[in-house]
Amino acid sequence: MAETILRMYGIQKYFPGVHALDNAQLEVREGEVMALIGENGAGKSTLMKILTGVYTKDEGTIELFGEKVEINGPHDAQSKGISIVHQELNLMQDLTVAENIFIGREPMKGLFVDKAEQNRMTEELLQSLHLNISAKTQVKRLTVAKQQMVEIAKALSYNNTKVLIMDEPSAALTESEIEDLFTFIRRLKATGVGIVYISHRMDELKQITDRITVMRDGQYVDTVETAATSIDQVVQMMVGRVIYEEPKTQSAVPADAPVVLEAEHLVSDDVKDVSFQLRKGEILGFAGLMGAGRTETARLVCGADKRESGVIKVNGKEVNIRSPRDAVEAGIGYLSEDRKRFGLCLGLSVADNTAMASLDKLSGPVFVNDRKITEESLKYAEAVRTKTPSVRTLVRSLSGGNQQKVVLSKWLLRDCDILIFDEPTRGIDVGAKSEIYKLMNQLAAEGKSIIMISSELPELLRMSDRVIVMCEGRVTGEMDIAEATQENIMTYATKREVG
Repeated sequence: MAETILRMYGIQKYFPGVHALDNAQLEVREGEVMALIGENGAGKSTLMKILTGVYTKDEGTIELFGEKVEINGPHDAQSKGISIVHQELNLMQDLTVAENIFIGREPMKGLFVDKAEQNRMTEELLQSLHLNISAKTQVKRLTVAKQQMVEIAKALSYNNTKVLIMDEPSAALTESEIEDLFTFIRRLKATGVGIVYISHRMDELKQITDRITVMRDGQYVDTVETAATSIDQVVQMMVGRVIYEEPKTQSAVPADAPVVLEAEHLVSDDVKDVSFQLRKGEILGFAGLMGAGRTETARLVCGADKRESGVIKVNGKEVNIRSPRDAVEAGIGYLSEDRKRFGLCLGLSVADNTAMASLDKLSGPVFVNDRKITEESLKYAEAVRTKTPSVRTLVRSLSGGNQQKVVLSKWLLRDCDILIFDEPTRGIDVGAKSEIYKLMNQLAAEGKSIIMISSELPELLRMSDRVIVMCEGRVTGEMDIAEATQENIMTYATKREVG
């Protein structure tokens, strides 16, 4: 059996009003990929923040190679061989690969940075990791996948890395890029590095992990061998119940359902003559590879970006949408794929974020009605099962999945008839996904109309009544769910010209 690099056991962590970790534990062996999974709010991030020195444990023991250690801050964690690659990339886009990797640790020649030596050290590191990336390339010129590789190289540049934590590393990658990532991880395993792999994509576990540690409600559930355990068993351990999502085989929308949203010949820098219709009670899926123009199309419809030409109609009437406010007034709500940047004010409470799009409904002639805001936000927090100590808790303290539920609550309170969900389940666990799917189906059954942009084809096939496929800013295919398959969606998604 491979040597145990890391053991954490009896870990306790308390926050005001919350017992975040209760006797949590984790073991990582040399040269293995250990999956760490659980629902949003299960305690994964808190446990990793303790391991990387961001938080201090209240009780418990951490051992590295059998020796008890105390981790006093992120720099101390790095000095002990523990590095993390965060879900949100932290690279500086205008700097080169070399400048990003050695920022704050630049080799000096007198008073100046020795750029030649910095580039040489970077090239040596990249070659040792078999990465075909130039040290002198500006990061913004790299694909998201290669930026991810640079983040990993940066983590490994501390030379003594023995434990590498990878937080949702595939969340923003295409299928081919994920394969490149997995190849890279397998090479890394061979060097003896122990990898903690956090992911909500259940299908990845069988491909890349050796063992799986499951957490629920801040507690350790079990550790199992990946090869000997089914995904259904893992999901049941995560959520404490069986989850089965039946794929949709035919549209639930009547053929004569009225068109509630119509886009005609939308054009911008990234959108090339896009037209589509959305019917009442329909979930319209938008598929395509990264950069296909799906989000850009949604941003035109909701007024976040300026369109060069084209017409938008709501319930048959042309509307002049020049800003998100115009879209909201027209009954269109937009859940951005980047919830932290565009969907939330992290420094405000759950209640204030929930009320943000509906302040005109929750205000008197002079003052905002705080009591009504609290009541309404509590109602929707309960409806979507947001895990929060209070609706007055700051949103930044919630897990990613619960932050997404706050965004959902905001638009449910606004009661928009047309909702655009851009990657609504990105970074969300399987249990929360199931809840969001049920909510979307319920909204559609009530007559709301939904555009759903997703990079996960099984999700589109499970939820959509109809699927529109884009490639390089154009619509290249449209199909009813009865005829949609992963194969024909991918055919259209790689089809550069229409026809």
